[in-house]
Amino acid sequence: MPLINPVQSNPKDLTEEWMNKLMGKTISDSESSATAFSKKDLPEGHRVVGPNTRTTRDINPDRLTVHTDEQGIVTNVGFN
Repeated sequence: MPLINPVQSNPKDLTEEWMNKLMGKTISDSESSATAFSKKDLPEGHRVVGPNTRTTRDINPDRLTVHTDEQGIVTNVGFN
């Protein structure tokens, strides 16, 4: 009997999906809009990293990391 692997999402596809949703927007504590994305709509365990935010060096491929610039605009997204 052949082994059946469950369908798993490609991390690159997930990164692209989140980049399309977030790039150029700000991260907001309130509702999402054309220029802002609500933190409550981000996956559990996410982190938002600004230019002066200290982070740990641990690698967690299930954690969405959102990088923002000085104005709080999303500049990069990745799973790490």
